[in-house]
Amino acid sequence: MMKQLKSPLLVLLMLAMLSITAQKKNSNIKMDPEKSILKNAENSGNHELLLAAVHVSELETLLDGEAQFTVFAPSDFNFDSSTKARIIDLVKIKNKKEIQSILGYHIIAGKLTASKILRALCSGKGRTTFTTITGDILVATMKGLDIILTDKYGQQSIITKADANQCNGVIHVIDSVNHIAASKA
Repeated sequence: MMKQLKSPLLVLLMLAMLSITAQKKNSNIKMDPEKSILKNAENSGNHELLLAAVHVSELETLLDGEAQFTVFAPSDFNFDSSTKARIIDLVKIKNKKEIQSILGYHIIAGKLTASKILRALCSGKGRTTFTTITGDILVATMKGLDIILTDKYGQQSIITKADANQCNGVIHVIDSVNHIAASKA
């Protein structure tokens, strides 16, 4: 299948299908491309837990600034109960370092659109890696039409909404939280 991915037409078709599939899954999330990652997350109504963690971690300036970033952001309903409880506990005790580690695992410097991810997957024969702002590696692969992100603990997230463009980057909504295992270890 990966040999077929080298066809530009197939890549465009897959990108269109991914976009359509992702939009159907999360069609209620609106983003204004003139606003920052932080402002759009605040206005979405779907990222309250993530925002609470951002405020404790003091990453607001980063996500509201001019530098370009890619954020793999779980919406509130994508936190399972144990992960949600762990994040709430970290926010309550204001564990800045641990929250920065978890959030940083979801942020990549630069604007990484779905088409760029797909191109990297094509040139990487179905596998590519990205370095987060914490220096950790996320591995991207495909399963059907889904882009799968795998962290160093083997935890996986699926991009459910791709290419929510912001004035300072892009948000891809994911279906779960990566790197939470580090805080349990």
